[in-house]
Amino acid sequence: MSYRYPVPLAKVPARGSRVLLNFDNKSLALFNVADVFYAIDDSCPHQGASLCGGRLDGRVIQCCAHGLRFDLASGYLLNSTQLKVASYPVEWQGEQLFIVIESEESGQ
Repeated sequence: MSYRYPVPLAKVPARGSRVLLNFDNKSLALFNVADVFYAIDDSCPHQGASLCGGRLDGRVIQCCAHGLRFDLASGYLLNSTQLKVASYPVEWQGEQLFIVIESEESGQ
């Protein structure tokens, strides 16, 4: 079972942009990279720094605090499978964009 979080239309990031979303006690960073959307937890798994404001290079986000770089598609630290930020599928349904959170992640 999963929860589909509807992204308010005014919050859908334009191409090349990002937005910070808060819901259900979670902070998510939503990215639009070449019209493909990626959603991750905003907290770096290393020491909790925000990832939303990090340097974006293609679909790689760099943490501002210590420079760790994560693949937005998989959530994994580049060149490693040992450290990962939670990533979530993003889907369009008609005119509505949804972030899909598995029930164990959303606490439902």
